Amino acid sequence: MSNNSKRRIETDVMKLLMSDHEVELVNDNMQEFHIKFCGPKDTPYENGVWRLHVELPDNYPYKSPSIGFVNKIFHPNIDIASGSICLDVINSTWSPLYDLINIVEWMIPGLLKEPNSSDPLNNEAATLQLRDKKLYEEKIKEYISKYATEEKYDAQFGDNSSNDNENQEDELRTGSNGELSEELSDIESLSDEEDDDGSLSDLSDLSSDEEETI
Repeated sequence: MSNNSKRRIETDVMKLLMSDHEVELVNDNMQEFHIKFCGPKDTPYENGVWRLHVELPDNYPYKSPSIGFVNKIFHPNIDIASGSICLDVINSTWSPLYDLINIVEWMIPGLLKEPNSSDPLNNEAATLQLRDKKLYEEKIKEYISKYATEEKYDAQFGDNSSNDNENQEDELRTGSNGELSEELSDIESLSDEEDDDGSLSDLSDLSSDEEETI
């Protein structure tokens, strides 16, 4: 793994750990973790709670992360059995300008709000979404009731994510790697520091443009 990839992985994962999202590292590995994902408001998915499994390749962010739903969700572009997601911006059109926060906060919510039924992984969901919107939404809620309520999430995955987040963040900050601790202690001001070269400003503009096309 190159130093650039290692540093970017550390930065992006730490930003997630410091956010409001509940994140659990797998065996303290920053390249594999789970995220608690809540369905976006004003959609049939609003009351659902899902567990996302994320794996980062060694050459991240030059190669996209692997992301899937662990508990079942009914959606035209998400495979029921495997949880795989069919979404161009985290597959064929991925760019190093994106980061993990982008994925969790607008790429996946955008897909749930506006599915692409012309390229389905779930043919039943795609057909219902096009032909019977009411039945489609009822099916989504049926899956939430069976697999994705808050209670079922806690029963299946536990409710220790918040504490794990704090412990993992503390361990990373106070770890033996002095360079990492020093870098991450200033991560809150990362956006301001990088605005000088326009990199994060460009990302913000790009995200807004891309969100309209998802």
